[in-house]
Amino acid sequence: MTTKTDEAGLGYEQARDELIEVVRRLEAGGTSLEESLALWERGEELAKVCRRWLDGARARLDAALGEPGPGGGADEEE
Repeated sequence: MTTKTDEAGLGYEQARDELIEVVRRLEAGGTSLEESLALWERGEELAKVCRRWLDGARARLDAALGEPGPGGGADEEE
């Protein structure tokens, strides 16, 4: 299982792809209770990584969209 320090290096696509695989394995069944719990815990951590990436992307978009404002240069062109 990957530790929290390893997760810092996961990109969004990598975390998402691993999360998809975890869900696929859980839905397929055939795993022991212990393995299912470990998969569930890994899925929770991967979901957190994905959420952090998405929240960061949203913040960057909000910042980019919010930059032109009063005196921000857009009015000066007219």
